[in-house]
Amino acid sequence: MPRILAVGIATLDIINRVSVYPPEDAEIRALSQSRRRGGNATNTLVALSQLGHATAWAGVLPRETDSEQVLEDLARHRVDVSAVVRPSSGKLPTSYITLSADSGSRTIVHYRDLREYDFADFQRLNLHDFDWVHFEGRNVPQLKLMLEKTRRLGIPCSLEVEKPRKDIESLFTLPDVLLFSRAWVMTQGLNSPREFLQQQAWDKPVYLPWGSAGAWCRADGELWHEAAPEVQVVDSVGAGDVFNAGIIHASLKGLSPREALVQAVSLASAKCARDGLLI
Repeated sequence: MPRILAVGIATLDIINRVSVYPPEDAEIRALSQSRRRGGNATNTLVALSQLGHATAWAGVLPRETDSEQVLEDLARHRVDVSAVVRPSSGKLPTSYITLSADSGSRTIVHYRDLREYDFADFQRLNLHDFDWVHFEGRNVPQLKLMLEKTRRLGIPCSLEVEKPRKDIESLFTLPDVLLFSRAWVMTQGLNSPREFLQQQAWDKPVYLPWGSAGAWCRADGELWHEAAPEVQVVDSVGAGDVFNAGIIHASLKGLSPREALVQAVSLASAKCARDGLLI
């Protein structure tokens, strides 16, 4: 069974479901509210666990009450947390999410008061225990050291690029697989996934999900698009993380980038039709 490590964060997600997203300065009632464990890296691991992989999380989790919900959920999905750093200070990152039943959109306000996982933490791991390492694109100077070590050891790895961060472009030559977000591409002044991918010349698969429009991939000099099947969107929170899990799963199975794209779009679409991270 392939063993996968993800380096990134866990969060507490407080999700308010509303009928229609409110205008500024409005006061409306939520249709429902839920509290669940979130965070890109841990979401991806939970999806990979459901796909039959042994998974482990490397991150920072403070010793406070809200963290117990994270530990309970990861234990339920058999995610190994032995590599997690547990400081006595700090607050679990919290995402306040407004989920529109009308459009399926989710708007997030994120609060963070916790140190980042760093290279000294990473150095304590035996990377030979893992068949794949997945990184969230955070803490760029420290992450560069982690990626360089992973590459030296010859362990396949992927990098998720979700938000613009200073010098994050310096990391793009290091992983075996690049996973971009629509939000990141749009910060580059581009509204076309095809235009963005056609400008790239990296010698590795590059994937770009684009919501209800499906996703694109560029690999081996070719560009592919996979349309998303029509589904009734129930919960889009975490769909990008499930897409990433689908790419990693397919890559470990030895599927081609084109086949990986098809599989990842199918998984992410299935997730959007369900509440929570069930795939």
